[in-house]
Amino acid sequence: MKALVLSGGAGTRLRPITHTSAKQLVPVANKAVLFYGLESIAAAGITDVGVIVGDTATEIQDAVGDGSKFGLEITYIPQERPLGLAHAVLIARDYLGDDDFVMYLGDNFIVGGIADLVDEFRQDRPDARILLTQVQDPRAFGVAELDGSGQVIGLEEKPEHPKSDLALVGVYLFTPKIHDAVRAITPSWRGELEITHAIQHLIDRRADVRCTVIKGYWKDTGNVGDMLEVNRTVLEDITRRIDGDVDEASQTVGRVVVEEGARVVNSRIVGPAVVGSGTVVQDSYIGPFTSIAENCRIIDSELEFSIVLRDSTIHGVGRIESSLIGRHVEVTPAPSVPSAHHLVLGDHSKVQIHP
Repeated sequence: MKALVLSGGAGTRLRPITHTSAKQLVPVANKAVLFYGLESIAAAGITDVGVIVGDTATEIQDAVGDGSKFGLEITYIPQERPLGLAHAVLIARDYLGDDDFVMYLGDNFIVGGIADLVDEFRQDRPDARILLTQVQDPRAFGVAELDGSGQVIGLEEKPEHPKSDLALVGVYLFTPKIHDAVRAITPSWRGELEITHAIQHLIDRRADVRCTVIKGYWKDTGNVGDMLEVNRTVLEDITRRIDGDVDEASQTVGRVVVEEGARVVNSRIVGPAVVGSGTVVQDSYIGPFTSIAENCRIIDSELEFSIVLRDSTIHGVGRIESSLIGRHVEVTPAPSVPSAHHLVLGDHSKVQIHP
């Protein structure tokens, strides 16, 4: 069995971060979202992985390499532009051959991994298995309709009037039957080959398409709010570890990780929180659910429920919350200017100005 990991796409909902960085490499708890997926695939006993890459191919390849650090063998498959999930299957046909495979969206996050799902698929081997979860607003997702016995009878992509609240999670398991389906469909109104249409093609031809409704945690980390929520979830499970230097004037409370090479000076850190290697936290407060990457400077500031990427500086700006701060960013106070009123008043005006 192989895996197909999708790591193309523009990541428009995470701009401006994704103007200069691949969305799959934005870190949660100081580890790229993509890495969690690759680790889940390796834990499921899959070693051969094809990675679909687009405009950020060089960055993805530099970060993942040949896959050996994950126990994987990586093959990169270029996609000229994002033309849909089914298009990714289409262009990966030669790589996938006649093997079963799991398709994993590289910006998705599933707590607990996929090992049990893969084992079940290997044992039963339906033509396709999809993962579903209940969401509050299914209009933003592919949506499944089930009959009274729980059988999938229909799929829609981002419907205006959803027939259920069950959204497709970004993990799919397929036999080679999917290849005929992706060749049979035509582009949607979005100009993309939709995987929901390909699976519907299988359903219409009475193929064995099964579903699993997952109860665990799943997030599509496509926007800032979801990134912060995933960061919170991962930090909930960290174990306290102080490998860096924390001076006597500082205090660390709860599940705090201070990586080797980091320094905490005259500061208070309340976990769960992570401070990356080479980072300096001085005269500051770091609150819960915050991850600070390597080689940052947090000075005379307060930071909570936020993600700070590497090589950034936050100096003297008071309190920051619920924020995603990119690489090589400088956040400092604005220069003070004299207070003044600029007026153009007509004849016979009356103006009251608070001193």
